[in-house]
Amino acid sequence: MSGTVLWVDDEIELLKAYIIFLEKKDYEVLTASNGQDALEMCRNRTFDLVFLDENMPGLSGLETLSQMKELCPTMPVVMVTKSEEENLMDMAIGSKIADYLIKPVNPSQILMTLKKHLHKRELESEAVNSGYQQNFSKIGMQINDSYTLDDWKEVYKRLVFWELELAETNGEMSEMLKMQKQEANQEFSKFVRKNYLDWVKDSESRPLMSPDVFKTMVFPSLAEGEKVFLIVFDNFRYDQWRVVSKELADDFVFDEQLYLSILPTATQYARNAIFSGLMPEQIANMFPDLWVDEDEEEGKNLNEGPLIQTQLDRYRKKNSFSYYKLNNSGDSEKLVDKFNTLMNNDLNVIVINFIDMLSHARTESRMVRELASDEKAYRSITASWFHNSPVRELFKMIARTDAKVVITTDHGSIRVNNPIKVIGDKNTNTNLRYKLGKNLSYNQKQVFEMKSPKAAFLPSPNLSTTYIFAQNDDFFAYPNNYNYYVSYYKNTFQHGGISMEEMLIPLVVMKRKR
Repeated sequence: MSGTVLWVDDEIELLKAYIIFLEKKDYEVLTASNGQDALEMCRNRTFDLVFLDENMPGLSGLETLSQMKELCPTMPVVMVTKSEEENLMDMAIGSKIADYLIKPVNPSQILMTLKKHLHKRELESEAVNSGYQQNFSKIGMQINDSYTLDDWKEVYKRLVFWELELAETNGEMSEMLKMQKQEANQEFSKFVRKNYLDWVKDSESRPLMSPDVFKTMVFPSLAEGEKVFLIVFDNFRYDQWRVVSKELADDFVFDEQLYLSILPTATQYARNAIFSGLMPEQIANMFPDLWVDEDEEEGKNLNEGPLIQTQLDRYRKKNSFSYYKLNNSGDSEKLVDKFNTLMNNDLNVIVINFIDMLSHARTESRMVRELASDEKAYRSITASWFHNSPVRELFKMIARTDAKVVITTDHGSIRVNNPIKVIGDKNTNTNLRYKLGKNLSYNQKQVFEMKSPKAAFLPSPNLSTTYIFAQNDDFFAYPNNYNYYVSYYKNTFQHGGISMEEMLIPLVVMKRKR
């Protein structure tokens, strides 16, 4: 059976042909000639959808609708009326009807309405599964034919598009997409290993990377006299941006692109590179008091405001700026309360730490791991947080001004599953996606190895320091207490290494809708 329908109309006898038509389409159709009888039927059984006449004697259609919604809040109700008055439409829509049909209706309209509201998810799922199946070979060819970073950006965008589409419909192709994404990451890692050192050594012709964000996206707008908000979501993946962008679409127009995070894809390196406009080794050499080595206990991102000032000074920018880091809703509320003072600055830089905190909490808390069990749930929590956070109010306030907004991140993250054994001394850093030290032991075929950090503009605490980076969904595990370590960190979101999710990250310029 396709579904059970209640049709309420005081002239129900005239609708016999429609009812027979629907019954032939395998719908069960029950009828009522007035609102009271319809409500009584709703009390006694469940209906998949109700067609409700607006103009009935006694209890009107709108009055019946109101009581139906109290009885069955989620039951879709389609209002059927002869009237085209806008006020009536407004009241019906305001009462959360599912649809609105104007008499005379024809059978195809009725059938389309039923398919739209009863079979939408099933039909969408079939269409999405079919669409991905048809695109599977094309994406595979695109992966094999990706020779430039722009090629890889398009591959990643297409994979994220299908990931979001399949997630919305619980598509059967999700496992196939997961395998194709793994294949893409393997090839992307080879691409990065082949080109990374050439990119970082040529600051003029390289693709847009972390140290280039201010020079490319912020300074030109300041030079034109625009006020700029640079908002950095820590640990923000492209798929998370896609779900958050839905919240902002009513207020802003977007110019969206992806850019490349430097290695390691970790806050200490990538975010400091953004704010200073320099590679990590350059920061350590030029501003040693602002750089914190891995083995130091001091917080690794405490000097971001001063690093921004060094970049402004180096480019001879006299613009006033503010810097804020939002670690909780209290910080966000305080910033919203003082919004008017922000407009006195040419540039406002705001770092938002929620997503990174969620990632760490998911690793450490069994309950949070259950709530964010996979990428879909991780995106859902991100979207829910943004919708209910004071940060959303901050964006609404910016949308009332002429300020330009630049949204970006320092790096993304990947859900890790495959442990790789590595041995290091007590001074080896604790990150699961990259290691540096002078006595590292590992399988060279499993990592991206940098024995000369200077070539990648990375600090070298010792003359014999080596950096290694995990690829794909690998993570580093120590042989000591290996099984416990692996079970604890497997299926957690980590960053620091090489993957599309970590390195290809959103960079979005927004202006308010006029």
